[in-house]
Amino acid sequence: MKHILAYMCMLECFLHAFDQCTVPESEFQQEGDYLIGGLFDIHHVNSSVHHYRPEAIDCSSAPLILSSYRRFQLMRFSVEEINNSTKLLPNVSLGYEIFDLCTDTVSFPGPLNLISVNGLIQPLEEPHRNLSKVIAVVGTYTSPQARAVAPLFMMDLIPMVSYGAASSIFSRKQNYPSFMRTVHPNKDVIEVIFSILTEFNWKWVAFLYVDDDYGRDGLQLFIKKINGTDICLAYNKGLDDETNYKPIFRQINAQNVTVIIVFAPEWTVEDLMASVKRENVINKVWIAGDAWSLNKKIRDQIQGIKSIGTVLGVAEPNMTIPGFSEFIYSFKAQTHCENAKQQKFCNQICHCSSLTAEEIIDADPSFSFPVYSAVYSIAHALHNILQCGADGCKENITVYPHMLLTELRKSNFPLLNQTVQFDENGDPMFGSYAIVFWDHDGNVHEVGYYNFHRSFNFSINSDKIKWHTTGQVPTSVCSKECEVGYKKTQDGIHKCCFNCTICPNGTYINITEDAYNCSKCKDTQWSEEGSTSCNQWIKEYTPFTDIWAIGIMVGAFILVFISLALSVLFALNYNTPVVKSAGGPMCFLILGCLSLSSLSVFFYFGEPTVAFCILRYLPFLLFFTVCLACFVVRSFQIVCIFKIAAQIPKLHSWWMKYHGQWLFITVVFLIQAIFLLINYTYATPGSNKDMFRKVPKIILGCDIDFKAASISLVLPLSLCALCFVFSYMGKDLPKNYNEAKAITFCLLLLILTWIIFATGRILYQGKHIQPLQSLAVLSSLYSFLVWYFFLKCYIIIFKPQKNTQQYFQNLIQSYTKTISQ
Repeated sequence: MKHILAYMCMLECFLHAFDQCTVPESEFQQEGDYLIGGLFDIHHVNSSVHHYRPEAIDCSSAPLILSSYRRFQLMRFSVEEINNSTKLLPNVSLGYEIFDLCTDTVSFPGPLNLISVNGLIQPLEEPHRNLSKVIAVVGTYTSPQARAVAPLFMMDLIPMVSYGAASSIFSRKQNYPSFMRTVHPNKDVIEVIFSILTEFNWKWVAFLYVDDDYGRDGLQLFIKKINGTDICLAYNKGLDDETNYKPIFRQINAQNVTVIIVFAPEWTVEDLMASVKRENVINKVWIAGDAWSLNKKIRDQIQGIKSIGTVLGVAEPNMTIPGFSEFIYSFKAQTHCENAKQQKFCNQICHCSSLTAEEIIDADPSFSFPVYSAVYSIAHALHNILQCGADGCKENITVYPHMLLTELRKSNFPLLNQTVQFDENGDPMFGSYAIVFWDHDGNVHEVGYYNFHRSFNFSINSDKIKWHTTGQVPTSVCSKECEVGYKKTQDGIHKCCFNCTICPNGTYINITEDAYNCSKCKDTQWSEEGSTSCNQWIKEYTPFTDIWAIGIMVGAFILVFISLALSVLFALNYNTPVVKSAGGPMCFLILGCLSLSSLSVFFYFGEPTVAFCILRYLPFLLFFTVCLACFVVRSFQIVCIFKIAAQIPKLHSWWMKYHGQWLFITVVFLIQAIFLLINYTYATPGSNKDMFRKVPKIILGCDIDFKAASISLVLPLSLCALCFVFSYMGKDLPKNYNEAKAITFCLLLLILTWIIFATGRILYQGKHIQPLQSLAVLSSLYSFLVWYFFLKCYIIIFKPQKNTQQYFQNLIQSYTKTISQ
């Protein structure tokens, strides 16, 4: 019986002891050889709260941020783990002094306490005369908080290792010399978001951001990133506690924006999603920044909104930190009674005893590794300063914050399969991002990754994403892509909004280089309407082996042979009346010029060159002009002998005395040579000029400046006119002396030849236009050779009785009698 009573007494005492809660030391403080400061926004106070008099903020009365409380516990765990380690800091203990930094506007009591020495702050003291309370600070979480308190720590180069402040401004070492961070800066998050947009070809997006340093920095980085790309920012808006979301969603819907990027912390997104539900915003793609992409509270909030659309996010990979769960369970296994008297300084109490271990562990794990690596970076820096080894750490070394900063910058140690290092700006050179997808049950799935600082690697498995658009990837464009061969014509201020215009003939569109302009094809290329590339013209010209070319060149050789034969015949019968009436020595000049003019024919064949283009016109225009001058002289001499000699004897005597015929021919030659020299000097014919184009062929010819070339035609045309005048004056002369009639007939053939050529050039546009022109040249030469000289040859060879002096005198006497009657 006595034993039973004793047992019952012991049980009663045990139950009574179990029912009593313990009041431990504050979880915000722990003694140690070296103190690390901690700044965590365990509670959140809206920035819109205004005060009419200075007063401290009681953070514990504000709403709890469970994810921040988890990070707060993670710092405590990290310090305990380091203290339990026998390798990192043997025989040295770390302590901490942590404050609840619930606002960025009234946030100074905690930071000022950290930089105080024995409760005093003496900024004018000589450097290092007194040690600050802490050797380093872990925090803060948000960029506005960091920007508010960082200058206090920068003064004495106290290392401030942030696990969440991502604004670009903190990379400026001239402003924040002792600021470092274990979270990637905003530019890296924007890079991942940009890669997601590019992967799914989303070009028309909205950007909602928290209206503070963090959000505005993200907006500027995003605008800079998409500059010069096909992505357009259709709409952007800063969000705060007083934002009216109704006009925002009205504008987004009016602009037909499907993809919305939300760059804001979790408490801002909670208000946003409440408005989404209230305004019935449906069927959108939401891209979450790393500040809320894993937040369970928001997932639970939108779980009931089945029509919200698809949620993708940028997040840190889900990394399990060994021992953390056990630490939380061990901590919560003790029944704690929180008492305001526990806090030795303001904002060092939580009122979080009602939270279960599961709630803490299952909270948003974002920024867990940054907190963990921040504490370990400080510990490793301290390890190097104290020269810790197997025998322990040296105790006679005084540790100053600036010494710790130097070692922090040189960090290079392994931690959970990562190598912790910092670049020259104090930004991390380790870590990666995961691309996550939220299903309608509120579960998070990793669907891709983005690695930094190693070999660049980005991948998304879109098959794991359950799109709200029945399995198809949603589209987000202002204007549908143009069809192949069309250029974009911008419509409005956004280049993503455009009309489509087909590219005309002779142009092409290359959308990879410039989708807004049609590029002209080169002179040697062609394209049809709506082409994406140019094709080379098939060059066509008449080669020397062409049957036309062979025939015409043979004709030119025959002309030269005939001219040579006639020259021999005329030389043998030089003193006969027929040869003298034909011009005597001038016959040889005419035949020689006709032969030289035929040289032009050979340069109409083959691929045109500058030399060929010059030589196809120069011999003909020069020597054929001399021929015409000879015929003008012959016509004038005949008229002069029979008519002008009697009427104007002085002119006749002057003509005979000074050899007027040779003087006239010489002057004509020199003038025409000067004209040609001027023409070819100031307007040299070009080669490879397309004369006619007919897809896919181009007919090569010579680029002639017809205005400049007209000066070379003035003299030949004038000589032709003179020939006609003198021929008319001599129409009734004796038959054997009537050379003017033969010259007139030759001129008529010459004109007829070039009229036929001009007609053919208009009607026919093929490669044989060059042989046709050479044929016209050859015909012009044959017209004079045949119709002027062949009749003389006939008389010389077949009618020698008419080639006597007596026969010609009888004709002259008969003409004289006729005139006198």
